Amino acid sequence: MTIKTAVSDRFELITVPRSRGVPSFAQDVASGLRARPKRLSSKYLYDEVGSALFDAITHLPEYYLTRAETEILSQWGWQIVRVLDAPLDFVELGSGSAIKTRLLIGEALRVQHELRYSPIDISTEAIRASSMALVESYPALSVRAYAGDYFDVLGSHALVSERKMLAMFMGSNIGNYEPDEAKQLLSLLGGALRAGDGLLLGADLKKDAATLELAYDDPIGVTAAFDRNVLARINRELEGAFDLGKFGHVVHYDEVRGSVDSFLEARERVSVPIRSLGMRVAFAAGERIHMESSYKFTDDEIAALGGDAGFRQRAVWHDRGKRFSVQLLVKA
Repeated sequence: MTIKTAVSDRFELITVPRSRGVPSFAQDVASGLRARPKRLSSKYLYDEVGSALFDAITHLPEYYLTRAETEILSQWGWQIVRVLDAPLDFVELGSGSAIKTRLLIGEALRVQHELRYSPIDISTEAIRASSMALVESYPALSVRAYAGDYFDVLGSHALVSERKMLAMFMGSNIGNYEPDEAKQLLSLLGGALRAGDGLLLGADLKKDAATLELAYDDPIGVTAAFDRNVLARINRELEGAFDLGKFGHVVHYDEVRGSVDSFLEARERVSVPIRSLGMRVAFAAGERIHMESSYKFTDDEIAALGGDAGFRQRAVWHDRGKRFSVQLLVKA
């Protein structure tokens, strides 16, 4: 059952409860560190500290993704909002601070008198803060926000609109999902949209290994701190005793899978107690924890992924360096 809260006359917050059986942070940590090989879910990277570190990553010279996508939206936003017939409602998966989204909101309000924006985000506080900032900035904007997991929100059928919808999944976030999960998520999104609705999908393109690995393993170590923060979070929230200095950061681009894989590697043999879980985790020297995989695509692979979910490719935009792709896919 969804919970609706009217925060103001132009801001409505809808909370979608987690599905039964969704594991907690503690349960995922316990199962992940008992697995062979060990792994921790990348969704736990983005607590308050992790989100601040990721924001710092987006400003690093090696991390080109945010700049490339912003370049596309800045140059082609006027065209993007005009490909589908106005008026539109916007839907966005993982809005965060909605900085890039503002480029499209501004362009949309040039061609229509009002706009409804519906962000979906797991963090209630983050979505509340960004939504309130947006309605304050744009008098012609109303926000119907959904706080919950993407899969839960899309599966709940709570997402409704009287107008044509343009859904946005930006930042190459689609690459953070394993291929089967990505297909499932786009299929759920396709099921929530009507024929003629659009999906704006931002994705990082395949390129040389050196460029990709540097983007995820910068020389000053911000990305390493971002990944190690999960161990610090275990210490903070689960009474763990990880010594972060005993874990190195390792990144490798797997050309066959098209994935940049990040690991934390034990620099020596170590045994770590986690009191809240009643467990002790042993690491051999050189043993790794898989932290995240970031999949890269070709334009054809993006179109095929959309096609499997019932979308057809309508338009494609690239940055000047052709490092990043933004595609408009239309629900058939």
